[in-house]
Amino acid sequence: MLDKNIVPYQPNWEIPNHTIDELFPKRSRYCVCIPVINEGLKIRTQLDRMRAISKDFDVIIADGGSTDNSLALDVISELGVRTLLTKQDTGKLSAQMRMAFAYAMQQGYEGIITIDGNNKDDPEAITTFAQALDAGFDHIQGSRFIKGGKEVNTPWVRLFAIKLIHAPLISLAAGFRYTDTTNGFRAYSRNFLLDPRVAPFRQVFSGYELHYYLAIRSARLGFRVKELPVCRRYPSKGPVPTKISPIKGNIIVMKTLLKACLHKYNPPATNNN
Repeated sequence: MLDKNIVPYQPNWEIPNHTIDELFPKRSRYCVCIPVINEGLKIRTQLDRMRAISKDFDVIIADGGSTDNSLALDVISELGVRTLLTKQDTGKLSAQMRMAFAYAMQQGYEGIITIDGNNKDDPEAITTFAQALDAGFDHIQGSRFIKGGKEVNTPWVRLFAIKLIHAPLISLAAGFRYTDTTNGFRAYSRNFLLDPRVAPFRQVFSGYELHYYLAIRSARLGFRVKELPVCRRYPSKGPVPTKISPIKGNIIVMKTLLKACLHKYNPPATNNN
C-alpha cells in the first residue's frame, strides 16, 4: 500500500549532492537521524548501544564525508542502520541535516529524532521523544539541565557558555525558556518541517544555523515545543570530543547565534514575523 505521506523532492528544496545507500525497507513511523563525520569507533559503539531501539525506529546516518572507514556498509547493516546518506558537497552540520530531513520527508516519516554520533548521549531517551511526537509536539529539545536530566564531565567553559549566553539568548528570541540549546538530541514533527513559514531546505543553513533557527522558529510560530531530560556524558580523560575549533569555530558560533536571534534566517517573505 502506498504511503500517503511520501512526497517527491520539491524543486525549491536546496539539498546537498549526496549518495543514498538503502540497506533495509522503511519499517517505522519515525526515524532517528545521526549526523556524523569521522567518528571512528564512537559511532559504532553508539549504534551497538542502539540495537534494541533500532528495532522500533529506522536509523538513518547523515555522513558529512567520513574518510575513516567507520561507516562500511556491511558493518552498519549489522548494527541496524537502515540508510546511509553520504554528502558529496559543501557545508557542514546543517547541510547534513537538510540532506537527512529531505530524505526523511520524501520517505514519508511522520517525525524525526536527531542524536549526535559521538556516543555522548544515552539513546534510551529516544523512546520518550517518540512519545512526545505521538502527543502532538513539534519541536522537542533534549536537556541535561532539567529534572531527570544529567550532565557528566561537561567542560566548565561549555557550561558557562550554555547557561549564561546561548540558552538565554535563544530563549529570548524564541519566547520560550530553553535550558540546553546546544544539545543535538531533538525531535521534529513532519508538519513543522514542511510548513512553508519554516522552509528549512535552504542553502543558508550550512553550519550550526539550523539547530538555532528551528528552536526559535518553532516557538515563534506557535508550534508545540517542550524540553525532555537526557543524559550527556563527556569522557573523563583525553580531549573534548567536538568539531568546533577553539577560537575560529567559537567566533563563528557566536556570529551564527546572534544572526539566528535577530531572525536573519527567516524566509524572506516572513522575515519580520
